[in-house]
Amino acid sequence: MKRSALGIVYRKELTDLLRDRRTLFSMIVVPVLVMPLLMAGLGVAGAKIARQSMREIFPVALLGEAGSPQTAAALHALDNLRFVPAEKADLPRLIADKKIRAAVELSPGFDAALARGDPASVQIDNYAGEIKSQSATGTLRDFFRRLRETTVKERLTGRNLPQQLINPFDVREENVAPPEKVSGNLVGMIVPYLVMMMCLMGSIYPAIDLTAGEKERGTMETLLCSPVARTSLVLGKCLMVLTVSLSTVVLSLTSTGLSMLLVRTLTADLGAGNSLPLTINPVSLLVVFVVLLPVALFISSAMLSIGLLARSVKEANSYLQPLMVVMIIPAVAAVIPGIELNGRLALVPFVSVSLVSKEILSGTYHWQYIAIIFASTCVYAAVALRVAVALFKRESVLFRT
Repeated sequence: MKRSALGIVYRKELTDLLRDRRTLFSMIVVPVLVMPLLMAGLGVAGAKIARQSMREIFPVALLGEAGSPQTAAALHALDNLRFVPAEKADLPRLIADKKIRAAVELSPGFDAALARGDPASVQIDNYAGEIKSQSATGTLRDFFRRLRETTVKERLTGRNLPQQLINPFDVREENVAPPEKVSGNLVGMIVPYLVMMMCLMGSIYPAIDLTAGEKERGTMETLLCSPVARTSLVLGKCLMVLTVSLSTVVLSLTSTGLSMLLVRTLTADLGAGNSLPLTINPVSLLVVFVVLLPVALFISSAMLSIGLLARSVKEANSYLQPLMVVMIIPAVAAVIPGIELNGRLALVPFVSVSLVSKEILSGTYHWQYIAIIFASTCVYAAVALRVAVALFKRESVLFRT
């Protein structure tokens, strides 16, 4: 195999693909513009919705108000709740229809029972999973928690008992992890999935075009007549798919990082709580990129092999679209709580890379696992590339009808 022949094939395929607007759209427009715009738009919209939810006044029903004027008055003094009359039988329908967001049912003689020290109860009716209903319920829950604490303190004081009787010790939580580890752990859940998805999106169209597309256009025969070994042809095509795939990843990560900075700035200006944590070590990101290189090669080789098996572009699409789902699902492993990297998972494609990338971005380097994952993924990529070369040497595959 001559390096000059490989370079000629690579340059030829690169020139052809760059002349195709669909390739430029999938490689540049989608990762650079569409994804960041979606993220920024969703971030800003979420911040605005959260702020509006904090300012919104929720309609709530109150039952048992007549027998508990003191508690009712304190409830009416809450800023973000508006109490409306309702019958007990109508509460489920009103809450389900979102006419009211929640309802409070006080037991008969609630105030008098508290004063005497007798048992009393409060029931809060809500709509589980509905954000506004849960916001109103949270306000009511906090109110009655404070009322309970105040009542307990008054009873202890009236009996000359120390308040430490019910609170013998304090429990405090303190985050001792540095900011880069906290943000790296959060970003590590997203970056592996995003990178693999971009690898797939960037490689699927050129893989189809360089295989099934060549068959449909009738240029495969012309290509085979050239004085270039078939191994060089496959490696040149695979290198072309890998280039587009990695370019898509780099452009996507760059634009996504800039969009995350934009979202953090916008959400901070909107006053939507703490700004988005974003502290990533560039060295960690570089190590992740190196670990993901054989994954990108494996994806490119696998898609090239499937494209060779297909008779047409339509058939290749029908094969590769489900394959994207199969490859992306294991990449979500980094998001699933409780899954930790171990020796067995280090040999599982995609899952291992997803988990080790999360660890690397959080500042933890398991070098033994990194070496195992890199080596095993290189083996998988070599096998996939070998399969692509073997398929390209079979006339029955190249000229299927």
